[in-house]
Amino acid sequence: MRTFGTIDLLAFATAFQYTILLVVLALIIGAPLALGFAMLRVSRFAPLRWLSAAFLQVIQGVPLLALLMFIYFALPTFLGIRLPPLLAVTAAFTLYTAVFLGEIWRGGIEAVKRTQWEAAACLGLGAWQQFRHVIAPQALKIALPASVGFLVQLIKGTSLAAIVGFIELTRAGQLSAAATLQPLLVYSIIAAIYFVVCFPLTQLSRRLEARLNGAR
Repeated sequence: MRTFGTIDLLAFATAFQYTILLVVLALIIGAPLALGFAMLRVSRFAPLRWLSAAFLQVIQGVPLLALLMFIYFALPTFLGIRLPPLLAVTAAFTLYTAVFLGEIWRGGIEAVKRTQWEAAACLGLGAWQQFRHVIAPQALKIALPASVGFLVQLIKGTSLAAIVGFIELTRAGQLSAAATLQPLLVYSIIAAIYFVVCFPLTQLSRRLEARLNGAR
C-alpha cells in the first residue's frame, strides 16, 4: 500500500487523454457511418429502410457493456486473432456512436418538412444537392442539441472500457484505489473530472435546445 500522491494525478491525466482519444475516434469513424444509417433510414427504397432498421434495432437492443465484451472476448474466437484493447473498444464505441447518432440525425432529417425537398427540386437541384444545401442545414439545427447530449453520454460511457482492461480514466481510478486503499478519495476525483467535462456540455445542449426551439 502507498499514499495517494502526484503519481496518481499524473496517471489520471494520462488516462484522461486516452478517454478523449476514444471519444474522438468514435466520432471520427462513427459520424460518417451515422450519416449513412440516417440516409438509409429515410431512403425511398423500402428494403434498405427495413435492413437498416433491423440492424439498428439489434445494436440498440444490446447493452454497451455486452457489446464491448462480445467484440473483445467473443469476436476473436471467430476470427482466430486477439484484438488489442484499443481496437476492440474503438470498434464497440464506433458502432454505438453510429447507431445512436444515426437515429438522432434521422429524426432531424425527418423533422424537415417534405415541402422543403419539393421546393429544392423545383430549383433544379439534384437529390444530393437538395440534401446538402437545403435539408442538411435545417436538420443539423434540429438535431444539434440532441447530438451534444449524446456526446455527454459517450464520454461517460467510455468508463465501461475498463471492463476489458483498457486504461482510460475509470480504469486508472481502479488501479489507484487498489494501490492506495483510498477508494473514496480516488473515485471522488474521478467523478469530479467527469463532472467538469460533462456539465458544460449538458448546459450547452440545453441552451441550444432552448435557442433553436425559440427560433423555430
